[in-house]
Amino acid sequence: MNSAATSTPSPLTPSIALVAPINPGVGKLPAPEVTIPGPLIVQSDRTVLLEVAHPLAADARHDLAVFAELERAPEHIHTYRITKLGLWNARAAGHSAEDMLQALEKYSKFPIPQNVSIDITETVGRYGRLTIERDAEGVLTLTATDRAVLAEIARAKKIANLLFERRGDTTFVIQPWARGELKQELLKLGWPAEDLAGYTPGTPHEIDIDTTGGFALRDYQNQAVKSFFDHGSGVVVLPCGAGKTLVGAGAMAISKTTTLILVTNIVSARQWRAELLRRTTLTEDDIGEYSGKAKEVRPVTIATYQILTAKRKGEYAHLQLLDALDWGLVIYDEVHLLPAPVFKLTADLQARRRLGLTATLVREDGREGDVFSLIGPKRFDAPWKEIEAQGFISPASCYEVRIDLPQQERLEYAASADDVRYRLAATAPAKLDVVKRLVAKHPGELILVIGQYLDQIDELAEALGAPQLTGSTPVDERERLYQNFRDGTTKILVVSKVANFSVDLPEATVAIQVSGSFGSRQEEAQRLGRLLRPKESGLPAHFYTLVTRDTVDQDFAQNRQRFLAEQGYSYTILDAHAI
Repeated sequence: MNSAATSTPSPLTPSIALVAPINPGVGKLPAPEVTIPGPLIVQSDRTVLLEVAHPLAADARHDLAVFAELERAPEHIHTYRITKLGLWNARAAGHSAEDMLQALEKYSKFPIPQNVSIDITETVGRYGRLTIERDAEGVLTLTATDRAVLAEIARAKKIANLLFERRGDTTFVIQPWARGELKQELLKLGWPAEDLAGYTPGTPHEIDIDTTGGFALRDYQNQAVKSFFDHGSGVVVLPCGAGKTLVGAGAMAISKTTTLILVTNIVSARQWRAELLRRTTLTEDDIGEYSGKAKEVRPVTIATYQILTAKRKGEYAHLQLLDALDWGLVIYDEVHLLPAPVFKLTADLQARRRLGLTATLVREDGREGDVFSLIGPKRFDAPWKEIEAQGFISPASCYEVRIDLPQQERLEYAASADDVRYRLAATAPAKLDVVKRLVAKHPGELILVIGQYLDQIDELAEALGAPQLTGSTPVDERERLYQNFRDGTTKILVVSKVANFSVDLPEATVAIQVSGSFGSRQEEAQRLGRLLRPKESGLPAHFYTLVTRDTVDQDFAQNRQRFLAEQGYSYTILDAHAI
């Protein structure tokens, strides 16, 4: 790397021009133009290396993240991979193959390998060569741009069963129930279909954004709403704290139809209700809650994923909710958490407009393809640092605090089976003292202490003299604890993973992550997200992750940090003894 960085680039090497300043003095000529190689190395296996210390690294990362996924993020060189799904999501969001290649060429040290250029062009070109449409009689059809593509997919057994009859050389009639399943199977074959079949308008219901007091959606929120509505269905990706609920409200205001909103839990449902009442013209009578606590079906109904997937005698007990009203819009909050059964149910909802909201499309189960095919492609994505630069989310400093195991615990760890090593490392008793010292560093601030294991949460709560909140905490008690934290009555709250998602704690300035769900990137993003709402106090946010050195705890931490590294966040390594 060093020799490449200092050698003279060839005439074919893309480079960034820097003009040296003109030295003052009579008769002196301007210094010659100096070029430096870019921060990227594009390799023939579709990986892209990013030199983190390069002055253009942040710009390159911003452009690269549109279509490539970060795989590894050590100190100096980050590794991205260009994937088919990433390319198709970018294409669906309006980026052409030429745009992507230009981004690579702009920042690359060396010429782009020919096979990568060809692969990007051909892969992106596959999107839209198959379209799902509805003819004048309302019949669903699948049309290909050429006969060979249609012949290829028609030979696939799983797809043949979804097609009804052939019309001419390039069109098939689709079974009326198969719109969602067909898109899933086509994606698996590498032929993503563009769905142009339209959507039912649903039952009209008047709703507008309440502009009282001069309130208005932010520019990026309006852009997200427009991009979604222009395409009919898809996913909007925004940082935690950037107002995804308001994007949902904006989509409802432009759709003006009955809406089903699916959320992660009852606390989230009530936050959605409160925000809709505060920011829209909807009334109390317009909004219903459908959960384990209530079964209200109203023009706008907010239901939990749990109730939709609840079974009675082996059957889904609440499927009638999907047909209770003629929904014109279905909103999936935290779409990256969509339970597997909801994917299956969503396959039958393809005639409804579908909006997925999330801070990260990362799914640890690898089902990003199902989100793409059944909810829709990514329609809008705003990088975290970009929203931070606009002042809409708080800047945050991230720290990884490394802790040593005492000799006896180290021996116990070494002798343990693989399936218990993470728990031993994650719940190391030495972490408790470090938590106390970190809390002492932030007197008077609102601090979240986050753990994975219930016995560890019990110990933390007792040691800090703080209330705890877990999955067994009743909903009313959860809301009371959250409210006490919001108003500052409670300064420290010890929580389990139930606080990862859809919890509005805007004045929290410190999060101490003691243990987590193995290497979950989405969890890391959500936990940092608890801190990102702008603070009335003006205090900066601090996110600490406690990691046991030289154990699987450290390995998982590196994986957890990948998504945030892609967003431009870096972790400062601290030794526990120095705190």
